[in-house]
Amino acid sequence: MFDINTIITVTGVVGVTAIVFAESGLFFGFFLPGDSLLFTAGFLASQGVIPIIPLVLCAIVAAIAGDSVGYWFGRKVGPMIFTRPDSRWFSQKRLADAHVFFEKHGPKSLILARFIPAVRTFTPILAGVGQMHYGKFFVYNCIGGFLWAGALPFAGYFLGATVPGADRYVTFIVGAIIILSVLPIVVPLTREWLAHRRG
Repeated sequence: MFDINTIITVTGVVGVTAIVFAESGLFFGFFLPGDSLLFTAGFLASQGVIPIIPLVLCAIVAAIAGDSVGYWFGRKVGPMIFTRPDSRWFSQKRLADAHVFFEKHGPKSLILARFIPAVRTFTPILAGVGQMHYGKFFVYNCIGGFLWAGALPFAGYFLGATVPGADRYVTFIVGAIIILSVLPIVVPLTREWLAHRRG
């Protein structure tokens, strides 16, 4: 289990930046605690542990850069996966379907996925696999990066700077953030499981 306070206190802005970058676009980064990390970092910034402006700027840059790396990984590696049309798991048709999906729904997906753990890691990779136009990807990548990596630290900072004894509520709020983040994944899976049980 991650001790987020210790990670932030020991590694500072550099550590937060590295984790945000990894979670945003590296294939193995899906398990990292991006939401709770950013909120807690903002709170600790209000207590003078780390500076808020460098934190937010570096987090935004890391989020955007991480997604870009994920996109290009998907763009370069994805087509290789689909080389055999009659593959058991992949096909040229699925690649074409992914391209159509991200051309139609990519912008909205790129923004919303920022606030869903694991999904935010794989979405830019799938956008690359689907060969979404990079110019369009980059615009919405920037919007999502600004909203996610900017809003969460400032929310934590605002709590710490305005609410007396706010440190007593941080654990509860971080827990709530985690729960709200995973709901978009858990709810559909639960419905599918219940439907399967009834069927």
